[in-house]
Amino acid sequence: MDTLTAPARPATTAQPPAKNPHRQRLSAAGRLLAVRTVVAVPVTVAVSAAMFWVAALSPFDPLAARLGTNYQFATESQREAMRAAYETDRPWWLAWWQWITGLAHGDLGWSTTQAQPVTTVLAERMPFTLGLSAAALVTAAVLAVVVGCAAGMRRGGLLDRFSSALAVVFAAVPPFVVALALVAVVAVGLRWLPVSGAGPPGSNYTASGVLTHAVLPLIALTVSQIPWLLLTTRTAVIDAAASDAVRGARGRGIDGWPLLRGHIAPVAVLPTLALLGTRLPELIAGAAVVEAVFGWPGMAAALVDSAAALDFPLLAALTVGAVLAVLLGSALSDAAAVLIDPRIELKA
Repeated sequence: MDTLTAPARPATTAQPPAKNPHRQRLSAAGRLLAVRTVVAVPVTVAVSAAMFWVAALSPFDPLAARLGTNYQFATESQREAMRAAYETDRPWWLAWWQWITGLAHGDLGWSTTQAQPVTTVLAERMPFTLGLSAAALVTAAVLAVVVGCAAGMRRGGLLDRFSSALAVVFAAVPPFVVALALVAVVAVGLRWLPVSGAGPPGSNYTASGVLTHAVLPLIALTVSQIPWLLLTTRTAVIDAAASDAVRGARGRGIDGWPLLRGHIAPVAVLPTLALLGTRLPELIAGAAVVEAVFGWPGMAAALVDSAAALDFPLLAALTVGAVLAVLLGSALSDAAAVLIDPRIELKA
């Protein structure tokens, strides 16, 4: 009797699991940050050395800042003795090497202009500068993205014309002009808000006092950052809205908020992210100007004093900190672009 046998099935090979695109983008962003971190080390060391070299070429005599009015009455031999005592007669490369070796051990040196260790100066003043700058950057970015998207989606409308004209005007106005206008109108004229400091004179800092005194500096610094972010976002939204992909989405009946969220914003946000990373130098410079106008107890006054008196330890710490902030902002903006847009593959 014949028996029936089932036909043999072809041998199958195990298929590798599909790769998660989100995990791939996250891995690519992590590799990018790792590469940028490695690159940042020699760049920062080179910038610190260049700072000492350029500062040594300055015509200012650091001894004059130390002695004050007594400098003009001191004889040349007394000046030479004081230079040797304060070690201001050393070559720049020796001063730089001493600073680098101290930095490796967590010692940033002594600030002659502030009569304090540099770590103490940074601990007391840096939170005010970082808090003001971060708040201004976040506020400016949110306002610019929201208004820029609304204006770009309704090109030629009232909001588009008004916001674009206002952005062009404020892009040409320096931050100190905006700060002085706020002082003259809001603080002096209307007396709505305090004009200087981070609290009432002679009193300790409180949360309510710091927040009240921070309103005008925050407005001045935010206004200086909005124009280019807004114009960039508006242009990116207009370009994305005119693309074939968005036209196809409109043809499928997608419009309004779903169109903006799913098809326009992921593409339009990339130029804004790139601009955020490159605007940090201007943000730092603007913060220094605004702090000087409003007497904000941040790093502005210490930066000016250290540059004028060649306070190498403090000046080097501030310079290196600014460089690291710029490198970090650029790396984070590029990493965010890699996470958002799978078409981008940044290697360094």
